[in-house]
Amino acid sequence: MRSSTRPTRRNKPLIFIFGPTASGKTALVERLFSTGYQIVNADSVQVYRYLDIGSAKPSSELMEKIPHHLVNILEPWQQFTAGMFVQLADEAVDRIYSLGDIPVLTGGTAFYFKNFLYGLSRAPECDPEIRAQVAAELKEKGAQALHRQLGEVDPASAQRINVHDTYRITRALEVYYQSGRPLSSFALPSEPRFGMKPLILNLVRDKQELHHRIELRVEQMFDQGLADEIRQLKRMKAGSSWPALVAIGYSEFFRAFDNGCADISTIKADIIRNTKQYAKRQMTFFRSFADAVDVNPDDTAAVEAVLKDYLEKF
Repeated sequence: MRSSTRPTRRNKPLIFIFGPTASGKTALVERLFSTGYQIVNADSVQVYRYLDIGSAKPSSELMEKIPHHLVNILEPWQQFTAGMFVQLADEAVDRIYSLGDIPVLTGGTAFYFKNFLYGLSRAPECDPEIRAQVAAELKEKGAQALHRQLGEVDPASAQRINVHDTYRITRALEVYYQSGRPLSSFALPSEPRFGMKPLILNLVRDKQELHHRIELRVEQMFDQGLADEIRQLKRMKAGSSWPALVAIGYSEFFRAFDNGCADISTIKADIIRNTKQYAKRQMTFFRSFADAVDVNPDDTAAVEAVLKDYLEKF
């Protein structure tokens, strides 16, 4: 990977903005990072074309105003891994620096931030025979059965992996079968890559307020035409096996189709419930960044002060 020879970033500013779903990341970017910054998307769904409403993708107007990288780069039937993210984000950050701007990584996929900062885990590459064995188990038993199996041998990985995310479920089981150790036991490198010293902004809201914002977000998605977006995907022959469609906001529709039931009110309630659960997991993961600065995204002056203090060091 080209990033292995990348020069130091020790004296270059880099900003992380993360927070749970509906915490206000996009609005904060638009208010404070419209000039002299470029965005590197760290959301695992916004990388896909055609998944606009359900992923809360930035508007075309905002992406014209502020350059965005790693948005709309894959078809929804293609797999996107943490390793691919790190490589493409490295390339995007280098381009942004070459243009004299400051890169801002923002999104809700927590382990993308961690892998970008520290690198990928030292888990072993999988033996082809073990991979074939796990693939056969998946075909025979299904994703939910393998997810339950993963929960028995690696509960930490099972907690963060969606029950329908067959790629990550099988990868975690492959590592366990090969090494006898859970994937979660393979630590990331302990030092940031290339001397990176990012400003890490963690957007924090009261739980009740966040839940209310999630409910409003889901209602807005349906008002904006989420069901029509799903119909367009169905016309493309999309199904629950497509990697992009394990995402909340899409998986609920396709599971309903698979089960022969597509009641919109039930699907909407499932999306709201699953989003709240996901937001809780996001907040837990984000708290693992020791140097993160908790900020209220509505307190523009406070965020500006933190940003000013950080940039004065460069």
